[in-house]
Amino acid sequence: MRTLDDTCDTFAIGGDLTVNRLGFGAMRITGPNVLGAPDDVAEAHRVLDRARELGVDFVDTADAYGPGTSERFLAEAGVPDDAVVATKGGLLRSPDGDWLRHGDPDYLRNAALCSLDRLGVETIDLYQYHAPDPDVPIEDAMTALADLTDRGLVRHVGVSNVSADQLDRARDVVDVATVQNEYNVAERTHDDVLDVCEANDIGFVPYFPIGGGDLGEKAAVLDDVADAHDATRRQVALAWLLHRSPVVLPIPGTSSVDHLESNVAAADIDLTDDEMARLSA
Repeated sequence: MRTLDDTCDTFAIGGDLTVNRLGFGAMRITGPNVLGAPDDVAEAHRVLDRARELGVDFVDTADAYGPGTSERFLAEAGVPDDAVVATKGGLLRSPDGDWLRHGDPDYLRNAALCSLDRLGVETIDLYQYHAPDPDVPIEDAMTALADLTDRGLVRHVGVSNVSADQLDRARDVVDVATVQNEYNVAERTHDDVLDVCEANDIGFVPYFPIGGGDLGEKAAVLDDVADAHDATRRQVALAWLLHRSPVVLPIPGTSSVDHLESNVAAADIDLTDDEMARLSA
């Protein structure tokens, strides 16, 4: 198998952190319901080792994954030494696994310090506000993240789960390097946010890039295009994202080496204009 260095073009996050555009989402190197340690710790280590061998050099995580488990695991595996690591703050986990938004500026500053410690780094490459808190103006949260960059604790700031208006308001406070929203060939609600990112050279990091395997009404055309490329439906869904815009950085996650290799192979697929049109319709 060729590596991403051979097959995948790059994007410079914040203008200076150049990565291969197909990254890795580290949410799944945790236990069931994204709580606790992975069931197979050895396999999780193999996944991360193989990702590096394949040229994956952009890894996304969050303090809420575990919580804390994913960040600690990445540090133990030495990932921050070899890859740009993006993490997130602004969500809490309840004992039953609910995701609770918490954007208090002091909380975000403290959360970033905790992430620094768990990742074992002096500066976080990319720190993302995980989800706007309806009780906290986004400007207040962004001011806290801007303060972290001024102090040298964070290199670049990103936002997640935002509307185009919220993105504009965030950008009024701090330079936004990336946006992470749900987006895939079957879920296009945030086309307008992607348009803003493309116009301003902001990285767009789609989560659920293969829709958790459920790509709904796109299944038939995905299967048809996959047959033409001797590929899988999921590989075509990833290839579509890579073709969709040069600012898109998909982060498929997996706890399996086989699935990881299959995901990386999607970078080899060269979709035709006609196939893109059919998939995008």
